[in-house]
Amino acid sequence: QSQCDRTSKLIELSRQFYFPCRLDICVMRNINQIQLGLNGPFVSSLGLGCMRMSSIWGGVTPDESESIATINEALDLGINFLNTGDFYGAGHNEMLIGKAIKGRRDDAFISVKFGAIFHNGQWLGLDLKPNSIKNFVNYSLTRLGIDTIDLYQPSRMDGSVPLEDIIGTVAELVSEGKVRYIGVSEITAEQLRMANDIHPISALEIGYSLAV
Repeated sequence: QSQCDRTSKLIELSRQFYFPCRLDICVMRNINQIQLGLNGPFVSSLGLGCMRMSSIWGGVTPDESESIATINEALDLGINFLNTGDFYGAGHNEMLIGKAIKGRRDDAFISVKFGAIFHNGQWLGLDLKPNSIKNFVNYSLTRLGIDTIDLYQPSRMDGSVPLEDIIGTVAELVSEGKVRYIGVSEITAEQLRMANDIHPISALEIGYSLAV
């Protein structure tokens, strides 16, 4: 495939998870950066959601070589924010990203969601217990082949575990050097305020649809 074809596919994938890019996709080179939170890191304003590169709801797993090429094309273009979850393809997505960033770890900012439990494409619920979180992060680090996850965030919160226990546990991982920044996903404004009181929250991930 030509660079233009691969870049076109990259932008099409990115549109599914973030926002439309108005630049000419065949001449796009310099991606603006934005800061996450008040004191967070600078990342590309356009990110690459990697979920569809694995089979999460069942079905055929996309071509791995094509997915790796897409991730590397993103990094080449300055799109360094890679968004994944440890439950995407039961860990397949993290291993895929690990292969793609091998030898170029410093080019990528990796965001990982945790806590969702799937089996054979079926949603089983959440596991946000402190001991589970400590286990999840170690598996993620191994699959990704890295020492530190840049942004770590619970995928949901269902009230089964106190919010302070969840964020407090991830804060411990920051102190241990396994996580750099903490994010949250699909939570309420009140939960966000509570979380930020426990530890600075650098990012909020909320799903939306341009069709609604």
